[in-house]
Amino acid sequence: TAIVMDGVRLSYAELDTASNRLARTLRTAGCDRGDRVCLLLPKSPAAIVSLLGVLKADAMYVPVDVSSPAPRVAKIVGSAEPRVILAAGRAATLLDDLLRDSGLRASVRVGWMERAAPAGLPCEPAFSLAEVESAPPGAIDWRNAPSDPAHILFTSGSTGMPKGVVITHANVTCFIEWAVRHFGLGPLDRTSGHAPLHFDLSTFDVFGSFAAGAALHLVPHQLNLLPHKLAEFIRTAELTQWFSVPSVLHLMAKLDAVRPNDFPALKRLLWCGEVFYTPALRYWMRRLPHTAFTNLYGPTEATIASSHYTVPRCPDDDRTEIPIGRACGGEELLVLDDALAPVPPGQVGDLYIRGAGLSPGYWRDPDTTRAAFLPDPGGSASGGRIYKTGDLAKVGEDGLVYFLGRADSQIKARGYRIELAPWWPFRQTASKARRSAAPTSRPRGRPSRRRRCAQRSPRSSRATWYLGAGWP
Repeated sequence: TAIVMDGVRLSYAELDTASNRLARTLRTAGCDRGDRVCLLLPKSPAAIVSLLGVLKADAMYVPVDVSSPAPRVAKIVGSAEPRVILAAGRAATLLDDLLRDSGLRASVRVGWMERAAPAGLPCEPAFSLAEVESAPPGAIDWRNAPSDPAHILFTSGSTGMPKGVVITHANVTCFIEWAVRHFGLGPLDRTSGHAPLHFDLSTFDVFGSFAAGAALHLVPHQLNLLPHKLAEFIRTAELTQWFSVPSVLHLMAKLDAVRPNDFPALKRLLWCGEVFYTPALRYWMRRLPHTAFTNLYGPTEATIASSHYTVPRCPDDDRTEIPIGRACGGEELLVLDDALAPVPPGQVGDLYIRGAGLSPGYWRDPDTTRAAFLPDPGGSASGGRIYKTGDLAKVGEDGLVYFLGRADSQIKARGYRIELAPWWPFRQTASKARRSAAPTSRPRGRPSRRRRCAQRSPRSSRATWYLGAGWP
């Protein structure tokens, strides 16, 4: 079994055949090496088939969050300039807004990934799922090179424009080969697919599972706010590996959704994207003494994760610092000062990454790329570049790297980056707001847990309206 969701099971043979059919259909629609295909699809077996079909057609996939506001979706799709948009379900209303742009309407073709297109679509689809299913099932020749982009993941941007991080086939392959080997993933594993496809954790979910021949169990989105049902999902699926942002684990701990010695099949629990606070970690480790707990750290620009640390035993108290650990295979972590020289152990510096996971840069944004990807002061052979994460860190006496917070005003919520700068003009003009606060900077060497808050009149939604209008 390759994919499981809501009672639907797809074998590896079925996955291969279905993605071959889509690849042939995309080629017929004009897709070629270097073209972009936007996926306006909910997380589902069909969406996984779609991204594999795009790769087999030599194109790169651009997953788009269909629950995002229409202006943000329009910015992403407009920036990507796709050859094809694959859409289904609620994306019909988004297409109506997107294709009002006459230039986009003239240049893009739409593939409707359901058997029949709904009435009222703003354009006639170039093909539907019924036509895909009638395409030849055989393998298709591909010409992609390791340095070719595999996908573009759009993150928040400090100027209101989403930034597209380009990830190559080589970037993904390097991490996946290391991770499968390091964690011992195999064909008997049952892994979680918790992250949405537009979030980079999904890259490990999908390609790590498939590289190992494991069964990928896609987690329905609605379970994120239902911790007890999410726990039941893990039990019923008998998952052997869980991977998510810590936010969902915090909520499950807060509502005591995990029983003592729960999830007996679960061998590994991995997290990435934000800090897993020690009190919640202790809750989990006390209840699952049979499970290995591993912290993965890394920005999207360095492909999924750049460091790892498996917690050897349950921390003694809630104040224990959990390091981000050591570099993954093919990666290096550097803690440097303002002159890009290494800082002594125990001192705080800026965290940089070098290695095979580094993205080529931001999609069609050379200025931002140059600002974030710097010449390697050590003259490394790995492309001669280092990536400035914007994080503060130190190297402990144990030789492990510790994350200490941000050097700027960016914060994380549920693993997503939020740039505070675009909020402030709207916050200041929202007259009904009583108080608001957010961290913008702090002295070096003073670790803290960054928090933000806002308060407004309960009878007014004006502050919410202002913030929503200004959200990128």
